[in-house]
Amino acid sequence: MLLLQAAEHGAPAAAHGAAAASHGAAEAAAHGAAFHPVMPWLILGLPLLGFLINGLAALLAARRALPKVPPVGDPYWDTHGHDAHAVHAAPALAHAHAGAPSEQEGLDVGVRPNPVDAAAADHAHDAHHHGSHNAHAHDAHGHDAHGHDAHDAHDHPSGPKPWTHTLPSLVAPGAILGAFIIAVMNWLAMRGTGSFPVSRGWSWMPAGELQVDFSLLLDPLSMVMTLIITGVGFLIHIFSIGYMKEDPGYPRFMAYLNLFVFFMLILVLGASYPVMFVGWEGVGLCSYLLIGFWFKEKANADAGKKAFIVNRIGDFGFLIAMFLLFTHAGTLDFGGVTEWAVAEGTSPYGGLFGGAVVTAICLFFFLGAAGKSAQLPLYVWLPDAMAGPTPVSALIHAATMVTAGVYLVVRSSVLFAMAPVASLVVAIVGTLTALFAASIGLKQWDIKKVLAYSTVSQLGFMFAAVGMGAYAAGVFHLMTHAFFKACLFLGSGAVIHSMHHAFHATHNTADAQDMRNMGGLRKPLFWTFVTMAVATLAIAGVPPFAGFFSKDEIIGAAWLGMEGHNPLAQGLASVGIDPWFWMLAIGVILTLTAFMTAFYMGRMMIYTFFGQFRGSETERQHLHQGDWTLTMPLIVLAVLSTIGGLLNVEKAVFDHVPVIGPLFNAIAIGGDAALHHWLHPVISGAEEVMRNNVAEAGEATHAAWPIFLAIVIGLGGLALAHLRVSPRNKRLRTADQEPAYRGTLQKWLYNKWFVDELYDLFVVRTVNVASRAQWGFDRIIDGTVDFFGRMAQALGLWTGRAQTGQLNTYAFLLVVGALVVLGSFVAF
Repeated sequence: MLLLQAAEHGAPAAAHGAAAASHGAAEAAAHGAAFHPVMPWLILGLPLLGFLINGLAALLAARRALPKVPPVGDPYWDTHGHDAHAVHAAPALAHAHAGAPSEQEGLDVGVRPNPVDAAAADHAHDAHHHGSHNAHAHDAHGHDAHGHDAHDAHDHPSGPKPWTHTLPSLVAPGAILGAFIIAVMNWLAMRGTGSFPVSRGWSWMPAGELQVDFSLLLDPLSMVMTLIITGVGFLIHIFSIGYMKEDPGYPRFMAYLNLFVFFMLILVLGASYPVMFVGWEGVGLCSYLLIGFWFKEKANADAGKKAFIVNRIGDFGFLIAMFLLFTHAGTLDFGGVTEWAVAEGTSPYGGLFGGAVVTAICLFFFLGAAGKSAQLPLYVWLPDAMAGPTPVSALIHAATMVTAGVYLVVRSSVLFAMAPVASLVVAIVGTLTALFAASIGLKQWDIKKVLAYSTVSQLGFMFAAVGMGAYAAGVFHLMTHAFFKACLFLGSGAVIHSMHHAFHATHNTADAQDMRNMGGLRKPLFWTFVTMAVATLAIAGVPPFAGFFSKDEIIGAAWLGMEGHNPLAQGLASVGIDPWFWMLAIGVILTLTAFMTAFYMGRMMIYTFFGQFRGSETERQHLHQGDWTLTMPLIVLAVLSTIGGLLNVEKAVFDHVPVIGPLFNAIAIGGDAALHHWLHPVISGAEEVMRNNVAEAGEATHAAWPIFLAIVIGLGGLALAHLRVSPRNKRLRTADQEPAYRGTLQKWLYNKWFVDELYDLFVVRTVNVASRAQWGFDRIIDGTVDFFGRMAQALGLWTGRAQTGQLNTYAFLLVVGALVVLGSFVAF
């Protein structure tokens, strides 16, 4: 449920403060100990160093892949072996570039072959033909246009891989592991402290009253985000080694991953909005590079451009919010903004509380957050982003970048606390996004698309939480979601890898991501099945898994809001808006969405792992569990998905729950509501604003029924999936035989409510028409300017004919001119 950040005042607030005093951050606040960061700049420096090293390897690998140009006059140069290293590494390079095994051609993009890679494969086959491989053997070993298994165990080249394809396997995860270790050191040093000074860097924007330093801020919120980014990011880097190592662009891919982590760390560690914006734009760039990693295929390139363009809309809102904030607050540092907000937001009449200025600032910030975190109506880029490699989906679209918008709202909590109307907009948009995306997930067959819309839906839960003022609950769900959704995405990658390997053996061009082509995978992919089952129970909200605690806390905030016991309800009441209806609607919709989540996740697991395998017997024999790089990250994330929820067990809530309540209180990690107390110094400014501007609320009354309702919802959704889907799974056919939908409703769900078509009709085509009109007008202007230019040119050419370069002609014309002048004097 919800440990209210600002709902209880007076005696309840004092009680809360006394309880918090026994926990890390609040205890430190009482003693005033200062935190001294441990090598904070190295947290950024290591991923950047990894990017530079891997980027250099990528450039050298690309240079080596260029065709050799023989020196002039040496027609037999290629037989002389001038480049000994290239000859030594030729087998590995030929394997890497001859239609190299990559997810691009057969894993994540189904049956869409890349003609460029197919041509490369043919060329490599010709080169390989001299090594006793006939055409049939070549195809049997996987060099076909359909695709190549990234981890195929046979037909690997005998020669060693060049260092450009081996060094990134050490550098990329090593850099992130180093950053994670330093983050853990800072976390240990932060315990027992109460003030968090800024780590000054250099003066970045000294422009009159605008003084912006490039500085870092390590406080409880940024520390949680840093641990998630580096910890989960390290596991995804390990997974990427086994998943992408045979791709010809492997060093480039690992360089992009390191660069993304670098910018994401700037985003969460920056001490001001401008520094955060640097990271904000940087992760946008990296998402473009990673989503369109296989840019030779137009669909992948278009997906990257779509993500980049849609996010620019949100970035516009972020910029406008910063302009307005500096105009009125005179600062863009987080500390200065908090001081200004607390000082100015003194009452709903004399201060800024509930005013138009702070509301506009928050709404523009939320526009930026909606773009980055895929909320209505700017969510359309994220499902298409599945065109990138699966590790990208896990890192960017589950654990890190898409949560940047939630982080922005929590970091700006002191502003949103002053703007109840803006907070209501955040909560409503988040709630509607959760429901809308969940409905689409009900009828998707692509396993990654199911998880993509699930991500959009879960982000909606987070925004509903922070909109209601339950900032700790939002961060809590952000953390648990990073665990179980990264596990689900990586697990789907393991499934796709194995399916592709099976199809590869029989030259089957079926889509390896379509669940209709799967079934019965729980035995050959045992560890993948177990870990994904754990993550599914977590996202469904089944106790004692992580999602149960975090999701229940969000829904519980809405139920308490109906009684006036959450910050949003109190803020709305203070500006004359009755919050009861809004809180009821949010609670009901989120409850329904939680039920739908459990159903479509159960449906995904049944179609993927249960029943009979819907391929051939030969394909079934080629199904296998991946190596340790593909399995170990899944196991670690499954463990975190199991115990992660125990980091924020609220004793006040579970004291009222029989049987399971005392058990959860006993096994809670860190004691009562550990994460809430950890984050208290960050959201204390919002609490002070609320205390100064809203009427005191009585003691919140907790009950057992919301907990039992949450359990029924999670188990009920999974049970309904079993009853409805299991019988159909027995008679389900493959994708080329089974229709994607039946009936009008299923058609609308499968086609995502035709939102992309609406965007194309009203936005894309309108922009195209306007662009063509402007192009026509530009041609008129250019034509006019060109006309005068051509006239001047023609005049110059015409008069230039008089310049013959012959001295006799010039003398003759001079004499004629002199005679004409003299004749005119005589005549007149």
